[in-house]
Amino acid sequence: MFIDFLKTKKVKYELIKHRTVYTAYDKAQTLRVPEKIVGKTLILKSDGKLVIALIPANKNLDKNKFKKVAKAKKVDFVSEKLIKNKLKGVKVGTIPPFGNLWGFQTFIDRGLIQSPKIIINAGDYNFSIKLSGGSLKKLIPSLVIGSFTKVRK
Repeated sequence: MFIDFLKTKKVKYELIKHRTVYTAYDKAQTLRVPEKIVGKTLILKSDGKLVIALIPANKNLDKNKFKKVAKAKKVDFVSEKLIKNKLKGVKVGTIPPFGNLWGFQTFIDRGLIQSPKIIINAGDYNFSIKLSGGSLKKLIPSLVIGSFTKVRK
């Protein structure tokens, strides 16, 4: 897991153990917390480069809004196969939003970063990390904050 990374950056966090979950929605239900504070990590291809977008569990990505924030002409989701090849050591669906660990630009939706506490993936189906938006900014110095989601239907 990514605990060593958190410790070296000296940020406050809480490691949360929970039953096996595969989606951010299920994580929110399991932990009995609002979906709007649970982060969903998306791996995208933005003008040919891999990037990470972190959005609240109760929202979906709005590709047009994301293109504006990322100043990109083309944005697409990537395949699970590509994720497995590029992000070694983490299971699909458990990727923490620390794009800087893989050399990826990281984006976070403004609605999520404004929450006092955020729950993010920890690289495992049974653990999550709870931290503040300020801690996330410290962990990802080049974090881009923008509004690029829409209500989930």
